Amino acid sequence: MPFELAKRLKVLPPYLFAELDRRKQEKIEQGVDVIDLGVGDPDLPTPEPIVEALREAVRDPSTHKYPSYVGMREFRQAVANWYKRRFDVDLNPDTEVITLIGSKEGIAHFPLAFVQEGDVVLYPDPSYPVYKIGTIFAGGEPYPVALKEENDFLPDLGSIPQEVVDRAKIIWINYPNNPTSADATEDFYRDLIRWAKKHNIIVASDNAYSEIYTGDKKPISILQIEGAKEVAIEFHSLSKTYNMTGWRIGMAVGSEELVRALGKVKTNIDSGQFNAVQRAGIVALNLPESELDKLRAIYRERRQVMTSALRSLELKPYESEVTFYIWTKVPDGYTSAEFVGRLIDEAGIVCTPGNGFGDAGEGYFRISLTVPTERLKEAASRIEKLKL
Repeated sequence: MPFELAKRLKVLPPYLFAELDRRKQEKIEQGVDVIDLGVGDPDLPTPEPIVEALREAVRDPSTHKYPSYVGMREFRQAVANWYKRRFDVDLNPDTEVITLIGSKEGIAHFPLAFVQEGDVVLYPDPSYPVYKIGTIFAGGEPYPVALKEENDFLPDLGSIPQEVVDRAKIIWINYPNNPTSADATEDFYRDLIRWAKKHNIIVASDNAYSEIYTGDKKPISILQIEGAKEVAIEFHSLSKTYNMTGWRIGMAVGSEELVRALGKVKTNIDSGQFNAVQRAGIVALNLPESELDKLRAIYRERRQVMTSALRSLELKPYESEVTFYIWTKVPDGYTSAEFVGRLIDEAGIVCTPGNGFGDAGEGYFRISLTVPTERLKEAASRIEKLKL
């Protein structure tokens, strides 16, 4: 018998990547050799030391019991040690770190801790859809803040109407940015922290791509900036850094008050991450930097290959050395959906339309560099044959 869906589900758009997967599957069933540059899921294997650590941990019966809601202390200590080495940020593993079942879970749950019905949550547009979806599930009102190329895809805080600011409880930021591949500066973070303190707004930073960089400049954490711990929580993940998307392991760190509130939500909703996966996560966080340098070298080559190909086709990719995405303007005369539709229908290439990440993404499309270099070259060849 039919049952009426809750209003919160009725107002949700189709989840972007699920729709892409559906269209891809249609083409595969038609016999098309599909090159999937849509979802940002690394094709490279998880480093062997991490896999071996999981094998050993699974054989230990002590890992088979319910885990801690907030995560193994050993894992939280490893996170704190990693933040100190990488960002020179001091974290108390007992009060300022919590284990997540992937950062997506924490991002979706966080608004439940602070958002009342009618509260506004500011989120970047274009952006990862879960910032908006988590707000809707919490009963809040999502308000998009446009990221424009002329501002290097940083939000213009002064453009937000005062009446919206007065009702805002949280602002989401994400640098290095998905989908635009932009990065943030220390000056931006300083301004944001001052603004957030002035208006009593929580800053929720998604920093999942901090280790995916192909130049000499390392992305930073907002927690490196003085005063950040008073207003900010940062979400991070082992997914992209260590090719562990399917392992579902991440962390949230920062303000003790904000971490504790997220922990209270999680205690009542989930039962924590499998201890064996956390043990493997500890090994990941202690891998030598040379292991990550190998991955970065691969992404550097892929970015160079695809960027050069796009330019030769007179397309205009945004200049970037972070993330494994390329954010590119569609050719004149196309909408984002029209161009991406033509790519999949006529070339068997799956890319993501910019407007799928928000209205401000219209006029762009996103390429994921998560296939071998030869497949990227093949994709470029197919695009060229379309004679745009």
